[in-house]
Amino acid sequence: MHAAAAFGKPRFPTLLLLLFALSLTVAGCSTARKETPRETVSGEAELAPDPAAGTDTAEAGAADQPGPDAAAVTADQEAPVEAPPSQHAALRIALAPEEVRPGEPFTVAFAADGDGAARNFRVVLLNSRGERLSKAAVFSLGGEGKRVLAAIMAVPSTAKTGEALVRVERDGVSLGEIALGIPEREFAAEEIALNQQNTDIRTVPDPQKTAESEQLWGIINSTGTTIFTEAPFVPPVTSTRRTSFYGDRRVYRYVSGKTDTAIHAGVDYGVPKGTTVRACAAGKVVLARFRIVTGNSVIIEHLPGVYSIYYHLDSIGVNEGDMVNPGGLLGESGSTGLATGPHLHWEIRVSGENADPDAFTARPVLDKEALLSKLGE
Repeated sequence: MHAAAAFGKPRFPTLLLLLFALSLTVAGCSTARKETPRETVSGEAELAPDPAAGTDTAEAGAADQPGPDAAAVTADQEAPVEAPPSQHAALRIALAPEEVRPGEPFTVAFAADGDGAARNFRVVLLNSRGERLSKAAVFSLGGEGKRVLAAIMAVPSTAKTGEALVRVERDGVSLGEIALGIPEREFAAEEIALNQQNTDIRTVPDPQKTAESEQLWGIINSTGTTIFTEAPFVPPVTSTRRTSFYGDRRVYRYVSGKTDTAIHAGVDYGVPKGTTVRACAAGKVVLARFRIVTGNSVIIEHLPGVYSIYYHLDSIGVNEGDMVNPGGLLGESGSTGLATGPHLHWEIRVSGENADPDAFTARPVLDKEALLSKLGE
């Protein structure tokens, strides 16, 4: 009698099926995507004529970006973030506001149980597919020893319409989630032709530009603990004439005929050279220097993770480390850096994400009373 007959039917088909299933599992693991940097530090350009300057203006673009262009790699392309199993009771979480358009800021607050430092917490924003749109560090809302923590965030301008989720984590463990509505928003699109000088600024590698970009990226992704202001912001110039708007979708055309894309990260004011530029809110000057791409530049820290940025100044009137009040003199507008005409580029960053400056002038981004009331504190 053959061995196969002694032990029943041959088991080769079963083994083959097991091997085939194992190969599918391995193949599936090998195709998992790694998280890709999404943010642009600067994606501004300006084409509209400026009568005061007599020329068109153009601003910083890919030359000042530490990662892929936002138009090429969007927030909604990031890999899904799996929530670790929660080991804590559900948190009380509050949002202000509870519906936010792409590009606008919001604040998250929650009542912690007091057994962990703020630095151990993190808040992430997820789209309906579980993909991470943005993240933020946490700070104390009521001062040292208080149990209410908060994070200021912004919905990326590339976020899709629908319901998103705000998740609070501690040491990588999910503590709770709350829904955030994202209504539809449209942005303008245009093509900008660059001359040879501006083409070179955007495309020619330069170690100094790389170092300046890395420094900028480090600043705007830092989250401090000091609340310098709780008031709405004010525009940095008195002029209401804008030559570019937040979130404009740009196509740059180089002298070679090749093109590149970017998203305008702020607003441009078409003002003459020498126009007084003032601080939009109280805060601390964390950068005041010349940069190759953005020219004379000033950055102010206002809230944990919240910074205002002023580019292409003709002169700088503050020093790094200075404290400024709302309306404090920062310098005068100009056309330094990647610019073909005088104007001011004003930008707001929230935990690294560019945010619509107009949203900061419409309401306080940090409304303590509303948040504490929602939490029942």
